[in-house]
Amino acid sequence: MDNRIGEMETFLAVARGGSFAAAAKQMRLTPSAVSRAIARLEARLGVVLIRRTTRALALTAEGEAYRDRVAGLVAEIDEIERSIGHAQEGPRGKLRVNASVPFGSLYLIPILPRFMEACPAVTLELALNDALVDLVEERADIAIRIGPLRDTRLKAKKLGRSAMVLVASPDYLAKAGEPRHPDDLDRHRLLTFSFRRSLDSWPFRIGGKVVQRPVEGAFLGNSGEAVRLMALAGGGIARIGRFHAAPDLAAGRLVSVLDAFNAGDGEDIHALYVGHERLSLRVRAFLDFLEEHLVLPG
Repeated sequence: MDNRIGEMETFLAVARGGSFAAAAKQMRLTPSAVSRAIARLEARLGVVLIRRTTRALALTAEGEAYRDRVAGLVAEIDEIERSIGHAQEGPRGKLRVNASVPFGSLYLIPILPRFMEACPAVTLELALNDALVDLVEERADIAIRIGPLRDTRLKAKKLGRSAMVLVASPDYLAKAGEPRHPDDLDRHRLLTFSFRRSLDSWPFRIGGKVVQRPVEGAFLGNSGEAVRLMALAGGGIARIGRFHAAPDLAAGRLVSVLDAFNAGDGEDIHALYVGHERLSLRVRAFLDFLEEHLVLPG
């Protein structure tokens, strides 16, 4: 009988490590044994999964699709084996969670001690990063995403919604004056984003209609945290999620402006995870924990 699970694990190790040598080290095999396992797998499937060059390895389109499908399957098998004999002991094992820096620092970290107390057999690994990581490649279990969802391979659990708000520091407004109408923004410094999905216009509700007003940033930041810090420093007016600005607004470090013209738009906040029929106990426990304990500003 062929060792299909072993070949899947070897393939995933190659996909993660980027070479047969790295996979061999992880799997405690020789590079030639790894090469033979991949060859058997490709022969059985009848497709090329890995394109080999003299300098590097790269997954083909079929290889990427196979990686995405089997990663969840192998994880589920691992979970089943770990759970044997521990069915009554609750969630256990390592849980890898990814979130943006502001969301993680403001809303996750303050409640994580309660999760660790409730699930003492779970080892929690938290990565805060403003870049969008690939859950499969990074071997993350859950990622918190703010904004539109694009990865159709993943399941999503909605955690809430954050309204958008225009903010500035009291010092900046004392010097530049507070805008009373969106047209007043022409004489203000605006703080915007540099990443590709950012908008070059801000919506305002004027005369009962939502109007998109073109904006040109005097400062462009590559993250919400960079824009927030620039607003705190008196750099100008920023448009960021209320979840991000809430502590500063409450403390008076930032002030909201043009509230009467707020378009009422916002960004959904989701917990994303690799979807397969049987979620591990630790993933399900963390999703349930977030639903019960996560508190977001209105």
